[in-house]
Amino acid sequence: MDENSMMQYLTFTLGAEDFALSIAQVREVLNYTTITTVPRMPEFLRGVINLRGNVVPVIDLRLKLGMEATQRTADTCIVIVEMQVEGDLVQMGALADSVKEVIDLDRSDIMPPPKLGTSLKSEFIQGMARQDEKFLILLNIDRILSDDEMSTVKTAGHAQAVKEKA
Repeated sequence: MDENSMMQYLTFTLGAEDFALSIAQVREVLNYTTITTVPRMPEFLRGVINLRGNVVPVIDLRLKLGMEATQRTADTCIVIVEMQVEGDLVQMGALADSVKEVIDLDRSDIMPPPKLGTSLKSEFIQGMARQDEKFLILLNIDRILSDDEMSTVKTAGHAQAVKEKA
């Protein structure tokens, strides 16, 4: 088998569904920690956390994907991802109900997103992969937020960092 055809994904749950993010964009997984609310931000932007002295915005993936808000449990965690925003590399936290494991998927096992029959807008979906009896929804973290939302998230982190330094 061609080693280049294998890709690694971090799997996690949101409600009853299993999702995955490319491990190339995942920096770390944190236990749930205090999230500082930033006033006048969209509902999906839960606030910011202090990550080793850096202000990192945290989004609620469930809200962003049209689900009910994440309810904190013992398994709730924050997945820290890195993405390009307006030419800058930005870290963002994404709430997940629970993190499962890192898996290897062969590119040939990844199917294109469905055209209909899903409550998710397909631009968020990089693809689908079968895992046991269920499908794993592979998210494209760069497309979860619109350009305007990305600017808002970036601004929230920057505004809070300036406030903390004052």
